[in-house]
Amino acid sequence: MLKIRLLAIVLLLAGILVGYFIFSSEQSEQQEGTSFPFKFGLDLSGGTHLVYRADVSGVAPEEVRDAMSALRDVIERRINLFGVAEPNVQIERTAGIISDTQDERLIVELPGVTNIDQATAMIGQTPLLEFRLERPDGPEKENILNKLQTFKETLQQGEEISEADLPNVDELFTTTELTGRFLQKATLGFDQTTGAPRILLDFNKDGADLFAEITGENIGKILAIYLDGAPISQPVIQQEIRGGSAEITGVFTKEEAKQLVGRLNSGALPVPIELLSSQTIGSTLGQEAKTQGIKAGIVGLIAVAIFMLLWYRLPGLIAIIALGIYIALMLALFKIIPVTITAAGIAGFILSIGMAVDANVLIFERMKEELRTRSRSRAENNTDATQTSTDVRLAITEGFSRAWLAIRDSNISSIITAIILFWFGTSLIKGFALVFGIGVLISMITAISVTRTLLLAISSENTPQGITRFLFGAKS
Repeated sequence: MLKIRLLAIVLLLAGILVGYFIFSSEQSEQQEGTSFPFKFGLDLSGGTHLVYRADVSGVAPEEVRDAMSALRDVIERRINLFGVAEPNVQIERTAGIISDTQDERLIVELPGVTNIDQATAMIGQTPLLEFRLERPDGPEKENILNKLQTFKETLQQGEEISEADLPNVDELFTTTELTGRFLQKATLGFDQTTGAPRILLDFNKDGADLFAEITGENIGKILAIYLDGAPISQPVIQQEIRGGSAEITGVFTKEEAKQLVGRLNSGALPVPIELLSSQTIGSTLGQEAKTQGIKAGIVGLIAVAIFMLLWYRLPGLIAIIALGIYIALMLALFKIIPVTITAAGIAGFILSIGMAVDANVLIFERMKEELRTRSRSRAENNTDATQTSTDVRLAITEGFSRAWLAIRDSNISSIITAIILFWFGTSLIKGFALVFGIGVLISMITAISVTRTLLLAISSENTPQGITRFLFGAKS
């Protein structure tokens, strides 16, 4: 009995220490900042939400995942250069359940940025670097060259040209697999003779092998370098180039070359992206959503506490204490992991509080059944009623034992649901699923361990039978 009471004291002290950690870290955040702040999502802190669609038509299916990961890393590096606090960049694949089509999307959340033009500029300034090879000889190439020749002759004669007659020079070049996702770094140099700026490109191992293959098989042809869809250089391949180095010359001033090097080093987009939607959430609206969510949680907690006290009395009080420890643990995990708290996440947290109470309800009802059964048994057998404290301890043990299977099954099914939602859901659904899943897991631990320990610790051998029945809400 002494060990149980010492363990109960340890649990209470641990809960108080966790609560103090949350309180002190919040006080530090308001004064000078803390290492463990709450991380709020865009819907609670305000900012800009952008959704991009990635064009992966030119990427091999087995390389799509790597290309999207590289794209996310590039966007994150680019945004970080502008000092945006804690940007959130996620990959989202909208897989068709009915059709086989898949849409690769990039979700960009920029807390504190409410200017959409500024937000899109952060993304749009990241260049798309491509290497396009001269089209092989054949009828298609001849038709394009003939159209170009006709266009030149028409210009020389001063005749009017319709939009349909304008030749597309880009048709002379076909795309290759060599893009900016293979770029390792870019450096600025100058021609020793003319002093003109030049940009040196160094590819990673895969890019170097691909560059050597392209140049080795196409000597004498043009390998055009495109940046953001526009040609910036069209060098002729003189020989196979090994070592993974390329050079861009002759089209930049010193300042333009310096700026381009910085942009390339921050990340060349591995695949083109298209802005699908944009949304601005004001800080006032975010603060209001946060306030309403906290208020809903407090009201719900008070309502649950009143119900537990009125219906279950002393076990209800123990459940409230255990619930306080559960909430402290959850808030501490939010800070330490950290978990991005969204409005959906707050809803998941409030729902998990209900799940925590649900486990206690099952346990307490089983306890009351055990107490009633033992009381009737003593009355029928005319046995000594002074053993009520033993009845209480046995009822607590049996109540937890009998309720455990139902608690386990219900919580496992809830956790499986949370995993499915997190795996297949969008970013908003994932926030709800993560908080809900963690909450169910922690609530199961606190309901079984904390509540049981505290109940056993307060069971007394000297409490009269009538008081015991009243405190534990058991009726004969």
